[in-house]
Amino acid sequence: MKKSELKIFIGMSRALNEINRATGKIHKKYGLTNAQFAVLEALYHKGDLSIGEVQEKILSTSGTIPVIVKNLENEGLLTRNQDQSDKRKFILHITEKGISLMDRVYPENEKMIIDMMSVWNDEEQLNLINYMRKFGGLDNGKKD
Repeated sequence: MKKSELKIFIGMSRALNEINRATGKIHKKYGLTNAQFAVLEALYHKGDLSIGEVQEKILSTSGTIPVIVKNLENEGLLTRNQDQSDKRKFILHITEKGISLMDRVYPENEKMIIDMMSVWNDEEQLNLINYMRKFGGLDNGKKD
C-alpha cells in the first residue's frame, strides 16, 4: 500500500470515529445507543419499514437488529407488527413517544454533524461527496 492510500484510510477512519463519538454523546444523553438512534431515525424519516428494510438502511448486521428492536419496543419507542401479506416479515412503526424523542434528538444530532463538517467550505464538501460516490461506485450520475 502506498503512503497516500494509507493516509486516506486513516484520515477517513479518524473522521468517522470522531463523528460517531460526538453523536454518540448526544444519543447517550437521551438514553439511546448509536444503533437505536439509527433505527429510530430510519423510521422517523421513512415511515413504517420491515426489519430487513431498516437493516439495509442502517447498514447493520442481522444479528444485532432483533436486540435493538426488542429494546426499543420495551421502551415504547416503536411497535413491531406481523406483515399481513407475508407472515414471515415484521413491520416496525415509530410510536408517538418515539417521534417525540426524535423531535428532540434528531435536530441536535444534525446540528452536531453540520458543525463538524463546517471545517470544509461548500466546494470542498461537494468534492468530498463526489469522492465518496466514486469510491462507493455511485459516480454514475444517479441521485441518492
